[in-house]
Amino acid sequence: MKIGIVGMPNAGKSSLFNALTKSGAEAANYPFTTIEPNVAVVPVHDDRMVAIAELLGSSDIVFDHIDFHDIAGLVAGAHKGEGLGNKFLANIRETDALVHVVRAHEDGNIIHPDGSVNPLRDVETIETELLMADLEQAERRMERVTKMARGGDAEAKAELGWLEQVVAALNEGKPARSIPAPEDHPHVVRTLSPLTAKPVLFVANVDENDASGEVPPAIAEHAAAMGAVAVAVSSRLEAELIEMDDEEAAAMREDMGFAESGLQRIAKGAFELLDLITFFTAGADVRAQSWHLKRGLTVWHAAGEIHGDIQKGFVRADVIGSDELLAAGGYSKARDVGTLRTEGRDYVMQDGDVITVKHTN
Repeated sequence: MKIGIVGMPNAGKSSLFNALTKSGAEAANYPFTTIEPNVAVVPVHDDRMVAIAELLGSSDIVFDHIDFHDIAGLVAGAHKGEGLGNKFLANIRETDALVHVVRAHEDGNIIHPDGSVNPLRDVETIETELLMADLEQAERRMERVTKMARGGDAEAKAELGWLEQVVAALNEGKPARSIPAPEDHPHVVRTLSPLTAKPVLFVANVDENDASGEVPPAIAEHAAAMGAVAVAVSSRLEAELIEMDDEEAAAMREDMGFAESGLQRIAKGAFELLDLITFFTAGADVRAQSWHLKRGLTVWHAAGEIHGDIQKGFVRADVIGSDELLAAGGYSKARDVGTLRTEGRDYVMQDGDVITVKHTN
């Protein structure tokens, strides 16, 4: 899962990236501090996995992860090359979803490129740049596909019809996600990779003294209107807490009303945004591991996440919910009480399932 962190210069992107990853990406009080997209692979801690590994005597724990890409700040005119321009818009195209960091705090010591703090104006600036970049990309693609369609290529004709609708929508200020891909040719979206088709998680960068954890209403309403997800995080507070030991940081977060870390809130928001669930594999003297899967997929698909050969040789799977496994006290006791089940390939996975796949070699 690749997540691009975008926003206006000095919105708090690199500070948030530092807090989430401990990678030390340079952060300074001037625009364009991030010259190349910093990338960090960040494990997503899950308390259920820790408890399961301890119960079963697993040899190690491997958490699922998110790749965070910290991308330079965008300004008005970025699609025309203003600021650092198109180079960074290209970086965004490589991600699965966007974390849009919006400055929602007043601090006279931090320069705002437009001279004042206005979250909705900043959101509109970024969204306009993404939309205009998509329009230019779609129009260029449409020129190439038109020539192919004239030659009788059926697939090109289907893509052309979709591109014409996309261009019309973008000209009206509507995102590419508002135009569904042709049913018979869904890959055309990947070919164009429009920025405005990517799911968006808004992160309101709030004041460190704001312990409510609530997203400012203006940002929450905007996110809801476009079907996006929004969370509130203080990147400055998280940057301070990351320097403490785990127990001290957890105690301070609890005192301030933030029981979860910024990473946990953002990870949950990303999973919700992409409609993902978490499942686990674990056993005695083997590593315990967490995985993610699109909601609604089956245990056969889950086997493929573990390894292609396991999916190919799938026979059946032992399945139990993580809460049921912990309550029973282990696999054998769970089987005795009937909570450990044997399922076929069509079983639809549920969040928190622990599976053991039986397969042929």
